Amino acid sequence: MKKILFTIITLCLLQSAVPAQTTNLTFLYINGSNNNDTKMKDWYINGVKKLHPVMKEKFEQNPEIKQWAEKNNLIIEEDPQIFFWGYDSKTDLDFVKDRLNISKAISSILAYEIRSLLTQFLHDAIWVQKTHNMLPILDNLNDRIKEQADKGQNVILYGYSAGSFVTYQYMLYKLPYIKFDKLFASLNADNDVMQMIKEHPQKDTCLSALSSEKGNVGVITNQGHLVLNQDKEQLINNYLNMNDMTDKYCAPKGYVRGIVNFASPIPLFYSDMADPNYEMTFYNKYLFKYIVENGIYFLTVNFREDPLGFPSSRNLTIKQIEDLAGIKFENPTGVVYDNSGVWSKRPAIFAHTSYWSARGTFAKSVVKSFVEGTKFYYGQDYQEKIDNKNTNSEEI
Repeated sequence: MKKILFTIITLCLLQSAVPAQTTNLTFLYINGSNNNDTKMKDWYINGVKKLHPVMKEKFEQNPEIKQWAEKNNLIIEEDPQIFFWGYDSKTDLDFVKDRLNISKAISSILAYEIRSLLTQFLHDAIWVQKTHNMLPILDNLNDRIKEQADKGQNVILYGYSAGSFVTYQYMLYKLPYIKFDKLFASLNADNDVMQMIKEHPQKDTCLSALSSEKGNVGVITNQGHLVLNQDKEQLINNYLNMNDMTDKYCAPKGYVRGIVNFASPIPLFYSDMADPNYEMTFYNKYLFKYIVENGIYFLTVNFREDPLGFPSSRNLTIKQIEDLAGIKFENPTGVVYDNSGVWSKRPAIFAHTSYWSARGTFAKSVVKSFVEGTKFYYGQDYQEKIDNKNTNSEEI
C-alpha cells in the first residue's frame, strides 16, 4: 500500500513540475492575383515552400522575437499552410478571355497585347475586391483558422499581392472588435433598444455576424453603411442570439497573432478608406483599436522596386494615432507598421514576383519590421522623439 501511495504522489509531483505547454504557430500564406491555373498555382506553392523555412529561421534567430515567442509559448510549425482562392475566379476570367479573343480580330497587335497583360495581372485583383466574391472567401478562410484554433494552433496570415485584400477584409469582417453599446449609439438606436442591450449584454462581435442571414441585426449597403433591422421585434430577438452568431461567424479571439501583407497594392484598390463619409472608416478606427489592444502585429513589407507595392500608411506613434483618430488605447501591446522601402536589388519589372527568389532579404525585412515596429510603438525614447518632432513642426 505504501508503494502505491508513493507512486501516486511521485506522479503528481512530476505532473506539477511539467513546464508550461507550448502552442504551435502556423504561418498561413494566401495567394494573390494571376494564380488561377495549375501552372501558376504550382509556382505560388513552390515559392511558399522555398520561403517558409527561411522565414521560420529568421524568426527563430532573432532575440526579440524569440523572447516574444517564449513569453507566449509559441513554436513555429515546420510546414507552411496555404489558403488558395485562385480557382474561384476562373469562370469570370474565362468570360473575359473570350471577349479578349474577340478583340484580337479588331485591335492592333500592341493594343491586344496590352489588354491581354492587364487581364492577366489585374482581373483577379478587381474580382476579389467585389464584396459578393470576397465574402465566401472570408468564410472559407475563417473555417481554416477555426480548425487551427480547435487544435490549439495560433496563426500569422501572409497576404501576397491581392491576397493582402483578403487579409484586410478578413480583419474588417471577422475580428470581434465591435461593441454593441457604441455601435447602437452611433446608429441612433432608440431608448428601448439601448436599455435592452444594457440589460442583456452580448460579447463583442464582428461585421459578418451582424449582417449574417441568421444574425440580421443590420445590413451593410453598397455605400458602406450598416443599417439596423427596421423590424424592432426581430432586431431584439436577433440581438439576443448574437453570442451564437459571433461564435459561428467571427474569428476565434486570441488566435490570430499577426498579419503580414507583402507586394500589397491595398491603397490603390481601397482608397475610399480616406473618405470620412464612408462608414467603413468608422469601423476601421475600432478595428485599429482592437489590433493594438490585443497584441496583434499588422505589418506591411514591400520591395521599393515593386511597382505594385504601395505603403499602407505613415508610421505614427501611439500618441499621434490617439490624437488623430480621437481614440484612447487601453494597455496597448499590438503594432501596425509599414516597411515599404526594402531594397530587393531586383529590376522593377520583376520585383513584384521576386519575394520568393529574394526570400532571404524579404524574411529578414519581415523580422526587422516586427522588431522596429515594436520599438516604434513602445520604445519610450523613440516615441518622445517622434512626438516632440511632430509638435515642433506644428508650432513652426
